[in-house]
Amino acid sequence: MGIKNLFGKDMVRLWTRDLMVTAIAIFLMRFGEGMLGGARMNFFVNTLGLSDGQVLSLEGIREIPGLILILLAALTMRMPLSYRAATSALILGAGYMLQATVHSYAGLIAVALAASFGLHLFQPVSPALGLALATDRTRGRVLGLLASVGSLAGIVGVGALTLTSNLVRDMSLRWYYVIGGALIIVSALVFWRLSPTLGATELAQPRIVLKKRYWRYYLLTFFEGSRKEILGSFCTLVLVNYFGWQIWQTSGLLMGASVLSFVLAPYLGALVDRYGSKNALIVGYSICCLGAVVYATVPNAGILAGAYIVLRLALILNLGLSVYAHEEAPAEELNPTLAAGVSVNHISSVAMPFIFSAMLPVIGYTGVYWFAAAIILISIAFVARMLPSSVRKPVPSPAAAD
Repeated sequence: MGIKNLFGKDMVRLWTRDLMVTAIAIFLMRFGEGMLGGARMNFFVNTLGLSDGQVLSLEGIREIPGLILILLAALTMRMPLSYRAATSALILGAGYMLQATVHSYAGLIAVALAASFGLHLFQPVSPALGLALATDRTRGRVLGLLASVGSLAGIVGVGALTLTSNLVRDMSLRWYYVIGGALIIVSALVFWRLSPTLGATELAQPRIVLKKRYWRYYLLTFFEGSRKEILGSFCTLVLVNYFGWQIWQTSGLLMGASVLSFVLAPYLGALVDRYGSKNALIVGYSICCLGAVVYATVPNAGILAGAYIVLRLALILNLGLSVYAHEEAPAEELNPTLAAGVSVNHISSVAMPFIFSAMLPVIGYTGVYWFAAAIILISIAFVARMLPSSVRKPVPSPAAAD
């Protein structure tokens, strides 16, 4: 399958003003997050002196706003999509900047929760922006393209962190939170430049949607929440705490993963369009399961670093879940359905870090990854029973039904 077959002329026509503005805003946001992500675990462990259990507990506490996202999103659902994106980015950036001021675990929890509100408000907005900018034939490609832009920004952010941390070794990690937070605040100003009509629907969007027909989407997002921290930040925590990695090593790893994501994300998104959300999810989940098994069985930092990069690429295929939601829900129900999915996701993502924190002294980090592998296998079983996109019947909107 050639590159031209993957992209074609549709992508050229998609580069509208709103797509370019969205790409710029996401670049700035992910640039800031990339810088923060590279310094994060070292900031927690080396600057604040947190233990494994405290870091895992913080991950759980940080996810609490996601539990009530369905209510928070209901308050803003009638706002233009561009305004919701800008507001989320503003809260997120301010929360990160405040983390530079903390000197205690309690203080960190307070400001991390503030940033978390912005982060979780943006989670359903992000795929909604991509889907609003796409056609039925290019959903995966647009989502993959925006993921690629985010990865490029992560490369720049982590690259800036790597260069600075090597040239100015005595620079406090707190400065990275100031700079990263400021970049995210600038992204909020760019989001304000989006068209107010982007993502608007003919029928009014309900503030809350929780319907039985979306049960599979809710269930898959629940399982995703169970494993996302284990396949994400916990991987770098393992490398820092169990293998003694320094900031230049973790930031270099993140930059390498971002480079590959930047190059491959549009192609992976195009594969979702070509082969359907079901097949994309099965492949992505299968790779994640194998990655978890590697972390559970291989005590070699180099191999684990390679597995982390593969996991990062496989997680891009999870955009198939947003495409699946778009295929199932009428336009006016998409945004509240995505918001409900995030809340369901956080039922598990809040609980699991606390559970893993309690289990860690007993089963070790390898046992945690065996648990994650089992959860992913269950997810694969439910995805396998999905109807293919080509034969799935779309649910008509109330207006169409009339």
